[in-house]
Amino acid sequence: MQIARVVGDVVSTVKQPALSGHKLLVLQPVRPDRTPIGRALVAVDAAGAGAGEHVFFVRGREASYPFLPAETPVDACVIGIVDHWDVEAS
Repeated sequence: MQIARVVGDVVSTVKQPALSGHKLLVLQPVRPDRTPIGRALVAVDAAGAGAGEHVFFVRGREASYPFLPAETPVDACVIGIVDHWDVEAS
């Protein structure tokens, strides 16, 4: 799992039927100190997240697990909304 901030959403009126009814979010992965890392990506939302929230997400085959037994073609999925996190200084 990784932590990201929701920086936007994607509106698509034409998409694969298995994605119908699922919200698509633009995520910016962040480091533990909340600075951005890597490139933004699109993920399917399974947690009800919104813009500006920090979320945790999974990539790869596990991204489709929240939609089982449906075979949803996703490679990134928001699976939780972060209330807060703490990191000890090293």
